This record gives sequence, structure tokens and C-alpha cells, in this order.
Amino acid sequence: MGSSMKSSLILFFTCSLFLQVAYAVYKTEVKCESLPNSDCAFAISSTGKRCVLEKAKKPKDDLISSEYECKTSEVMVQNMKEHIETDECIESCGLNRNFFGISSDDLLEPRFVSKLCAPACYQQCPNIVDLYFNLAAGEGAYLPDICNKNKKLKSSGAAEDGVDAPAPSPSFL
Repeated sequence: MGSSMKSSLILFFTCSLFLQVAYAVYKTEVKCESLPNSDCAFAISSTGKRCVLEKAKKPKDDLISSEYECKTSEVMVQNMKEHIETDECIESCGLNRNFFGISSDDLLEPRFVSKLCAPACYQQCPNIVDLYFNLAAGEGAYLPDICNKNKKLKSSGAAEDGVDAPAPSPSFL
């Protein structure tokens, strides 16, 4: 095989590889505005920003109706991109797909905290735990401390029955 033929084959394989990588990147891109509302809450875009469901007023037959739209927030997530939360995590963590708005007030609800701190959520759903970890931090609290406090309240019988909360700090944070 001549040198010209080898160069052509190398060029062909290089171009082929480039196209495969470009197609893979294009295919997996997550853009909040392109997500259906049912996948929006707790999703993370390809740029690493959280997706949020927002009310949008749209004209409909000369009336203004309120609908929801998936939008890109300004909140960056470290070390996580192109993520759409699984149904298992949504259920395990006590959340729902039609989630509109998020509040640190959820961390005051023993039943919610029990689900969030349960191993099925806390150890298996890093995106959701990261979100609430940061919400707690914004209020000057530490999520593992909240989980420990909830666990102690339940073991003393002072809190509602639920799933035992683990105490470890998430290893992915």
C-alpha cells in the first residue's frame, strides 16, 4: 500500500471519528427550553445550569392564559451536566415532576426530610441532594445535620413515622 493510500485512510478514519463525536455531542445535548415540562424540574442542561419550570403568559384566543415553560436558570451545578432526573429519584425523594418553585421551607417538614435523607434518595440521587444541600447552606444550615436531627427526633418518637435518615455527608458533594 502506497503512502498516498495510507494518508487517505488515516484522513478518512479521522474524519469519521470527528463526525461520530460531533453527532454524539449533538444527540445528547440537553437544552432546558427544549425539554417537555414533564422532564424540566430537577434537570440540568448541557451548560451545567439547572432547568426550572416558570409561569409564562401566552395569548390564547384573545385571552391571556398562564402556562408553564421550562427555562434555564442562572444556577450552576458543579460536576454535573446533561442530566434529567429519573422517576425513581423523584419518587424516592418525595418530589413530583410538576414541581414549581423550590423553597428551603421543605427542609422544615419532617416527612419530606425523612424521604430526602433516606438512603434511596440521599445515596442514589446526587442531583436532588446537591440541590437541597445548597438550599440548606444558603440558610446557614448543613444538610447532614438536618438529617441527623430528623433521625434523632424520630427515634425519640417526637417526629412523624417515616424512613430512617442516614447521617453521612454525601460523597459526591
